[in-house]
Amino acid sequence: MSIDHVISFESASIFQDDHLVLSDVNFQVGKNEFVYLIGKVGTGKTSLIKTINAEIPLKEGFASVAGFKLEKLRRKQIPALRRKLGIVFQDFQLLIDRSVNDNLKFVLGATGWKNKKEIDARINEVLTKVGLEYKGYKMPHQLSGGEQQRVVIARALLNDPEIILADEPTGNLDPETSEQIMQILFDIQSTGRAVVMATHNYSLFRKFPARTLKCEGGKLLEVETSNIKIED
Repeated sequence: MSIDHVISFESASIFQDDHLVLSDVNFQVGKNEFVYLIGKVGTGKTSLIKTINAEIPLKEGFASVAGFKLEKLRRKQIPALRRKLGIVFQDFQLLIDRSVNDNLKFVLGATGWKNKKEIDARINEVLTKVGLEYKGYKMPHQLSGGEQQRVVIARALLNDPEIILADEPTGNLDPETSEQIMQILFDIQSTGRAVVMATHNYSLFRKFPARTLKCEGGKLLEVETSNIKIED
């Protein structure tokens, strides 16, 4: 893998259970690149993201993610790989019985942080990046959908990842809030991180153009967003 690439797939096959969903997958993502991943439901977008984060093992072909070779990855190496990834989910997956601060403390504690001052400083830093520096005391149900998604992005940034994987991050949000979330993701990309975002929201392409990969017919194809119908 080139030092300029944080994700590289070569002649890879992507499976969901024992079902082959994508074959002969070849692509690279640069360390400060934003890439859309599109395609109809069931065409392999989520399976590819789950392969990148080692939730689905790579059975055929070659791939490197943040310096880890997926085809040789051992189970005990998976936590170290995932510390280099930040995951942004459509359905938030916040702990509803804990405040925003305590949600973030839980993640830091689980990944080895112990110093209270360092933990508090890091939480304040990531909440400031997403515009929620004064909302740490709130419970998830006290936040709007857009604010909850900002917390999820803050959570993804906690361990200073090389790659952000965003699976339909605007799927449950109104258009104005979606644009705010997109701006945050592009700001993250501008700081030298790679962002791979699966989406059905093609209307975002006009305001936030970026390289686009499409899952279609069992293949992963590079496409021009200008050729995609917004109503597709």
